[in-house]
Amino acid sequence: MSAGKRGALIIFEGCDRSGKTTQSRLLVELLKSKGIPTLPMNFPERSSSIGQVINSYLTNSKDLPDEVIHLMFSANRWEHMNQVRQKLLEGTTLVVDRYSFSGVAYSAAKGLDFDWCYAPERGLIKPDAVFYLRAPSNDLTNRGQYGEERYEKVEFQGRVAEVFDRICSKEASYFHKFDATQSVEDLHALIGRITEELLPKVATQPLDTLS
Repeated sequence: MSAGKRGALIIFEGCDRSGKTTQSRLLVELLKSKGIPTLPMNFPERSSSIGQVINSYLTNSKDLPDEVIHLMFSANRWEHMNQVRQKLLEGTTLVVDRYSFSGVAYSAAKGLDFDWCYAPERGLIKPDAVFYLRAPSNDLTNRGQYGEERYEKVEFQGRVAEVFDRICSKEASYFHKFDATQSVEDLHALIGRITEELLPKVATQPLDTLS
């Protein structure tokens, strides 16, 4: 690989059980099969000490004020930024399940101020593409394991989706919105095509930050 060719930062976003995990796994497999250096990631990254606090909060064993947990989610992204930057500059494409936008959407849906929620994300590495999987919240309850984690309540997920829609129009230049009710194969084909067009375009572009 020639010097200066970087990897892409690709994010999957959407409500719980919208298919992000499946689609991100399929995309990683596709890119690897084409010999493209690719790594999966997901946030929260639960292995760090901050990540462990988040994990105990999400599994309902720890209670924290909404503001505190929001800042911990953000700190969890920040603590991995050097690693993310290094991987991208080495030429590895990162496929990430959830990022800043989930942090903002879930906290704003709980009633926190949108701009306050967005503020600690400014300066994080900006994604090259966000694949936003949109499904009606009453559709999602039919999917497996729904309701096990704190945020999986239908009415709440509806509010989360509204904030995601707002972010999607704010960040329209790199957000790609998909109907998550279509078949896994169709969705994967669309995402794969966009990604393959994207990689050569971003390879020579400098990394940008969220503003």
